[in-house]
Amino acid sequence: MRRYAFTMLIRVVCFALTVLVTPYGWYTWVFACAAAFLPYIAVVFANAVSPTAKTAPESPTQQLSAPSVDPDASAEPADPTIITIQEHPKDGEQ
Repeated sequence: MRRYAFTMLIRVVCFALTVLVTPYGWYTWVFACAAAFLPYIAVVFANAVSPTAKTAPESPTQQLSAPSVDPDASAEPADPTIITIQEHPKDGEQ
């Protein structure tokens, strides 16, 4: 952020020098080009920072935890709930 702000400050100075310094000469073009291209350079420098926080890669498969087992519960598991969906076409559709 500081590097970007510093580069933009230089751009403002170059723009002011383009307008205020007389007589106009080759250096006017240098100041104008710097004022025009410094925003691009500032953004490239600001985005070229390596990330500080490293994260470990995540597994592509979902990790499910096993359900807790109550030692006082019966050894037989409960019957699972079964949901059945049947679709019938509307009249006149196949």
